[in-house]
Amino acid sequence: MKYRIWAALLTVYLTWGLTYLAIRFAVQTIPPFTMAATRFIIPGIFLFTWRRMRGDPAPRSKEWRAAAIVGALLLVGGNGLVSWAEQYVPSGITALLYGSAPIWMVLIDFLLPSGKPPSVKTIFAVLLGFLGIILLISPGRYGAEAEGVEWIGIAALILAAIFWAGGSVYNRDASLPKSALLGTGMEMLAGGAMLLGLGFVTGEWSQFDPRGVSMESLLGLFYLVIFGSIIGFSAYIWLLRNAPTPLVSTYAYVNPLIAIIMGAWLADETLSL
Repeated sequence: MKYRIWAALLTVYLTWGLTYLAIRFAVQTIPPFTMAATRFIIPGIFLFTWRRMRGDPAPRSKEWRAAAIVGALLLVGGNGLVSWAEQYVPSGITALLYGSAPIWMVLIDFLLPSGKPPSVKTIFAVLLGFLGIILLISPGRYGAEAEGVEWIGIAALILAAIFWAGGSVYNRDASLPKSALLGTGMEMLAGGAMLLGLGFVTGEWSQFDPRGVSMESLLGLFYLVIFGSIIGFSAYIWLLRNAPTPLVSTYAYVNPLIAIIMGAWLADETLSL
């Protein structure tokens, strides 16, 4: 089990480090909520159909309810807000701000009725990691660019981290199917449907012209569907059921490093000492 956990962690480390850049490319010509809905509905259909054909029992109503809650917290509140915010915030900074998720996960885990106080080692490790993120952001990094909507994007990212942390903790003990892949497919279908509705309510559908979608956006969306969702998200959901919460949350400290490097390499984002 130990080796499976570390293999899943490595998968999340590598695949999700690039998702922030992929999201940035995707939302250049695809509306954010519609893009996020597509990202999850396609793999959701695939995973759900595959597992049902392999003999997994039909989900019960309480399992669909739990999947809808996880989908709302993780995919709508978490990923949906990130997709929206990346219209205004560089992918590297997005990954850094999202790095506050481990703190929220540990805090929410502690505040639950059955929660236990985190160990001194856990508190030290989480705070040390977050201090590293603050150092990477660096005071005044935005400079003259920090006007109006950019800060709205930053606030959305912090809120997204809180939603993601809450959904991650809830998922651990939720009444979901025994098959992690079937449960993942259900969460993607539920969350994707909500994102699709959100795109409609915010007027994205009336403004979206499929003919204007660029090749960069299509490649970004392809990466998100295959690597970000089917591979990365499935590994993450499995980890939530089989590994300690603080250990799972370490992805948020590895992803920013990959995101910053790739953002500088492929998107001409600033990379200073």
